[in-house]
Amino acid sequence: MAGVSGCIKYSMFVFNFLFWLCGLLILALAIWIRVSKDGQEILNKGESGMNPYVAVDILIAVGATIMILGFLGCCGAMRESRCMLLLFFIGLLLILLLQVAAGIVGAAFKSESEHILNETLQKNTDLLSGTDDNAKAFQDALINFQKEFKCCGLLNGAADWGTKYESCNCIDEPNTSCTEYEGHLVYKQPCVSFIKDLVKKHAIIIIGIAFGLAVVEILGLIFSMVLFCQIGSK
Repeated sequence: MAGVSGCIKYSMFVFNFLFWLCGLLILALAIWIRVSKDGQEILNKGESGMNPYVAVDILIAVGATIMILGFLGCCGAMRESRCMLLLFFIGLLLILLLQVAAGIVGAAFKSESEHILNETLQKNTDLLSGTDDNAKAFQDALINFQKEFKCCGLLNGAADWGTKYESCNCIDEPNTSCTEYEGHLVYKQPCVSFIKDLVKKHAIIIIGIAFGLAVVEILGLIFSMVLFCQIGSK
């Protein structure tokens, strides 16, 4: 009967040990942010309407999942446990299928998602003329974003601000990035347009990372199944 390949066995162990360490780092960082005083200050600095704890909880779940998969892969390889390797294979396959499904859904509903995004942004535009606490917090966040990235408003530039467009002034900026609005020079590009252009410029990098992750996951699936079969044929 064929034996177990030492190369595949120890490659699986090293790969999953690094995988487990990544999960440990993500989990430790997320828990530190969640419970420490400094972490609370970081979370409370957020000025958007979204609950910042949601992102931290997602990180905790991701870190824990990676650690569990890494543990199953390491122990399954070293102990030559078919049960652990099978659980590792199923878990990694589910993650890969979720990624593929997310990509398909994103491509299929791209136009619809853009429509929903535009509607949401239109509602957020109303906050620029609001006076309540949420509106003021959103306005402060957008002003800081405008200063950082030299853009103005959300969808329609300075017009989104109504009469309060002083934060869009670009007196010291090159004329190519400015336009005239009611006798004043303001940033020409709306911030949403800037974000979309930025995403398009980095789309190849994002696709490359997603493709690289998929390749690594497929290799993990192949190695775990080969090892699973080799252990069964001993």
